[in-house]
Amino acid sequence: MKIVIIDYGAGNIQSIQFAVQRLGYQSVLSSDPEEIKSADKVIFPGVGEASSAMSKLRATDIDSLIPELKQPVLGICLGMQLMCNSSEEGNTKGLGIFDVNVLKFNSGMKVPQIGWNQIYDLKSQLFDGVGDNEYMYLVHSFYAPLCKETIAKTDYGVVYSSALQKDNFYGVQFHPEKSSDAGAQILKDFLALS
Repeated sequence: MKIVIIDYGAGNIQSIQFAVQRLGYQSVLSSDPEEIKSADKVIFPGVGEASSAMSKLRATDIDSLIPELKQPVLGICLGMQLMCNSSEEGNTKGLGIFDVNVLKFNSGMKVPQIGWNQIYDLKSQLFDGVGDNEYMYLVHSFYAPLCKETIAKTDYGVVYSSALQKDNFYGVQFHPEKSSDAGAQILKDFLALS
């Protein structure tokens, strides 16, 4: 199985690579459209600021490639947010895969949310073997509100989408690569998708 992690200079790629390796798979870091297209599974990571991340994607035409992909694609953290219509962070236009606009937390809670929080109301084979109310590791100041594509929820002053799915596209707000056994199970479930 060919697993490609999209490399566009947006942080934490190494930890995802190690997590995939711990599951017994090798992955390739690439920003080459042909290599990304030829993958069986694509992981779209992201740490950092939305508008500068989108600029990097546009500079390599990866912004137009991602929505065209037919194989399973997993957006992680900022990767998931960039797959939405837009983000209030830097007033950024997203890839428009998930029909929701990313908002800034303003619920009186400490921002960014850093640390462990629960996911629940799980609605996808991405969560096979993962129980309701499992703890995942999160670091974010912006969130995707609940929408028709929500497949997991988290509560942080507001109930929001901690995971989204549309067709072959999956997105998680949390970091499965840093979320212990439950996070490893989610990566394993993603890699098992046909």
